Amino acid sequence: MPVAEMVRSYPADLGGVDRDALVRCIEECVACAQACAACADACLSEPDDVLPSLRKCIRTNLDCSDVCDTTARVLSRHTGYDANLTRAVLEACATVCRSCADECGAHAHHHEHCRVCAEACRRCEQACQELISGLGRGAGV
Repeated sequence: MPVAEMVRSYPADLGGVDRDALVRCIEECVACAQACAACADACLSEPDDVLPSLRKCIRTNLDCSDVCDTTARVLSRHTGYDANLTRAVLEACATVCRSCADECGAHAHHHEHCRVCAEACRRCEQACQELISGLGRGAGV
């Protein structure tokens, strides 16, 4: 995978960050962003009589996709990092993923795309929480 290769090839020290956890988090963020964008699109393709009940889901999908995409990009940059910013971005990502998973989960029994998206969001939330736990005080990526 390119993410793992890039992280392994980074020439400087990452401040003790678990490179495997970093790779997993970046990959889960990318996967979640894609799942959320696809879920929003699938929601918009539902019949007109169903669409009003999916408005909040669509909005949450789009917000989650944007935050996950940004998180993956922030985690991919290591030079001159700001540990506080990294932690805040990870916390925001975990929060939006939890919210999106809850919203999609509420529709999962009727819409398969929402079930798939909810699962991707939960994996991303977990990966963010694990990376936050591994950062320690003052460390960053």
